[in-house]
Amino acid sequence: MKKLYLLDGHALVYRAHYAFIGRPLLNSKGLNTGAISGFTRTLWDIINNEKPTHIAVAFDLHGPTFRHHEYPEYKANREAQPEDITIALPYIEEVVKAFNIPIVTAESYEADDVIGTLAKQAARQGFEVYMVTPDKDYGQLVEEHIYMYKPSRQGNGIDKLGPKEITESWGIKRVDQVIDMLGLMGDAVDNIPGIPGVGEKTAAKLLQEYDNIENLLENKDKLVGKLKERVEQYSELALLSKKLATIDINAPVTFDEVSYKIEGANKDRLAELFKLLEFRTLAQAVLGDKPSSAGKLLFDVEIKEENSAPAKEYKVADHDIHTTSHQYYLVQNEDEIQSLISVLEKSEIISFDTETTGIDPTQAELVGMSFCTEGKVAYYLPLPADRNQVLQIIHKFKHILENPAKKLIGQNIKFDMLMMLQYGFDIPAPYFDTMIAHYLVEPDQRHKLDYLSEAYLNYKMVPIEDLIGKKGVSQKSMRDVPLEQIKEYAAEDADVVMQLYPLMKEELVKNEISSVSENIELPLVKVLCDMENDGVRIDAQFLNAYSKTLGVQILEAEKLIYEQAGVKFNIASPKQVGDVLFEK
Repeated sequence: MKKLYLLDGHALVYRAHYAFIGRPLLNSKGLNTGAISGFTRTLWDIINNEKPTHIAVAFDLHGPTFRHHEYPEYKANREAQPEDITIALPYIEEVVKAFNIPIVTAESYEADDVIGTLAKQAARQGFEVYMVTPDKDYGQLVEEHIYMYKPSRQGNGIDKLGPKEITESWGIKRVDQVIDMLGLMGDAVDNIPGIPGVGEKTAAKLLQEYDNIENLLENKDKLVGKLKERVEQYSELALLSKKLATIDINAPVTFDEVSYKIEGANKDRLAELFKLLEFRTLAQAVLGDKPSSAGKLLFDVEIKEENSAPAKEYKVADHDIHTTSHQYYLVQNEDEIQSLISVLEKSEIISFDTETTGIDPTQAELVGMSFCTEGKVAYYLPLPADRNQVLQIIHKFKHILENPAKKLIGQNIKFDMLMMLQYGFDIPAPYFDTMIAHYLVEPDQRHKLDYLSEAYLNYKMVPIEDLIGKKGVSQKSMRDVPLEQIKEYAAEDADVVMQLYPLMKEELVKNEISSVSENIELPLVKVLCDMENDGVRIDAQFLNAYSKTLGVQILEAEKLIYEQAGVKFNIASPKQVGDVLFEK
């Protein structure tokens, strides 16, 4: 089967950008890569999972389209394109080109016109066509061999929409009525006016009875009340809106079966781009651990290799616990405990980490403790479930962990200090914290230990999911994991922190912010730890009384709303509020 996937470039870029708006993905150079990463992942998921035979990406061009000539206010309410998207677009185009995928545009036409034209042409040539977009307007193009493909959002899976799904979702009989729906109700995103006061439900009812806008206008005398007034007053606007909402399937582009065929990708160029953008995980997914030679293409297609240059080296955390020499010791009996204590007593700098049953240190229990005093050599001390037994064991380390002369280091060590407070340990302010150091050096970056390990050590750590599984009801507790596995995972944490310490300390010196870390941030860790442990005193009696006062005020506000609306409804329901505001 010949399958063509047509991607709405700008729509997917905007979607990716706003998906990360609350937690922007910034690389070490400060470039916001959220839109680039999101778009590339969508592209790769389609190539990898859907196995298209043909593919192309359509982008909007700058400047007005034929719709602006019809209606100068078209899209006039849109905010200026975010600067991060403007900066990201050239990188995205380079990624598309590196995949050897054609980019299609047409002067004075939008991407949906280009895609609509290509979709119709390809379907007539025996292709199954998938229009990749979150834009609902594309529903008007769907037919027997043309589908909308809505990429997954927030893990809810992809949607492939044919005529049945489109008509059911809009409440109409035929897909071409999507245009009439938009003509009647308008489209705030594109500033298509429609008929003021006509919403989706009213539009669907009118089309059920009158089939299309033209027929509705011919029978407007049959309408009554305000609806009749609005249809009569805005009839020309409805026709204009329908015209603006119609995707032009006669744009000046031609489907080229040869150039749109997936032939392969330039792995070397992708490696360069991914390295520049710092896409480690994407590089692993797309390129594999190590890129193949330039003669091997991404889609298992080979070309002649005699003229191909060797692939450039591209390292994507190509070291891990299985390929790196290390000595991690399990400390269980009394002799082993005393031996570890002897090592710690002789050490000036100690990397310390705890393993627990949860992420709330005031509620969790200790499962074990990890120590490291030199790179690639670490110790893991497992602890029993019985609290009294735990106290007996860890008390032997009290003189070490509470000793202000010891230089204790860790990753987010406040958690470990707060955890130990629950067992009677009052650990002094730490000497170094890799998470805090990285925050000071790269405040806009991610600061998790696995990220720091890959960025600074070219080392991929053991994911916690490998031990306890993914979040959910089936996720295990650390107590359920075999000791040998926990030992490797837990000792690795302490070891990686010890290896990161000199590198991160050098970064602080280089950026002239060592004093901020030493004089402000690290002393504050102890203060915050004590504050979180002590908690905040509240006046429960006052809050209970105030809750009742607020309850009375809420009822009074609801009564006033019902009086003004003339109907009772669920104020907490956005759908019912919408019906009241825009339908009634």
